[in-house]
Amino acid sequence: MTLRTIDFHYDLISPFAHVALKRFGELPADVAVRPVPVLLGAILSHWGQRGPAEISAKRLHTYRLSVFLGRKYGLDMRFPPRHPFNPLKALRLLAGSDADLATVQRAFDFVFEQGRAPDTDEELAAFAEATGLPVSLADDAAAKAALRASTDRAIERGVFGVPSFVCQTASGHEVFWGVDAFDMLLAWLDDEAMFDREPYRHLDAVTVGIERK
Repeated sequence: MTLRTIDFHYDLISPFAHVALKRFGELPADVAVRPVPVLLGAILSHWGQRGPAEISAKRLHTYRLSVFLGRKYGLDMRFPPRHPFNPLKALRLLAGSDADLATVQRAFDFVFEQGRAPDTDEELAAFAEATGLPVSLADDAAAKAALRASTDRAIERGVFGVPSFVCQTASGHEVFWGVDAFDMLLAWLDDEAMFDREPYRHLDAVTVGIERK
């Protein structure tokens, strides 16, 4: 059986990425998931966006929605005491070790199951112990370069948020953003030509009518 690979782009500050992990069991048997750590702040800066937790009127709604979705899929979510937090050093541990999916799951469990933010020296050490990763990678030059490279590559592929699922196609790739796009991802995996037909086909030709400065 030839496997299809999905690149799962994540940042530890995303509760929706934690929920998405719970749904991977719904993927077809011929699909493998490759976790790719990225720095969401850099991605948002590139595209000129703000994160949902940075918008005061949207912040609590975002937290409630993620917890609601988590409960829907069997997760007992607990937010860390501060959010957003700085995930940079924890992400370097994951990028520098090329962490597999099981390790990434332990990382998200630390943040959104135990409710801990790995943004202090003490909590970063606890995070390293929980994930089995060397804490020294937080300041390792190769780990820094690996995270930077995966973030830059994600931007090049059109990733604009997390979680994002990037699937290779014969002519390029498709990007599915957000846990709420997971059902569309499943439909596309069942029929990779679905966007070539209506009611999707004409969407590429829709023009921009007005732009806000």
